[in-house]
Amino acid sequence: MEYLTEGPDGAPLLTVYVQPKASQNKIAGLHGEAVKLMITAPPVDGQANKAVLNFIAKSFRLPKSQVTLHSGHQSRTKRLRLEGITLAEAQALLDKMPA
Repeated sequence: MEYLTEGPDGAPLLTVYVQPKASQNKIAGLHGEAVKLMITAPPVDGQANKAVLNFIAKSFRLPKSQVTLHSGHQSRTKRLRLEGITLAEAQALLDKMPA
């Protein structure tokens, strides 16, 4: 479960691997130590990052303001900080998502 860890402040940190310009937004299983996300947005001017944040917020039923990009702004591998949810709750929601 290295893709989901507890941050220093207790908020869950989710590691994702992003495939931009996909045919649809979806979780596509695991990619190494990360959850693979397929995102329709291109990796131009932060469009893919914004789409990732919106998709994860919707998937975890969180307000957009509670999902932030912790690291990996220019990389396909990103760490997302999820506020307002526990590590156990995040894992339970992730386990229910189709992969």
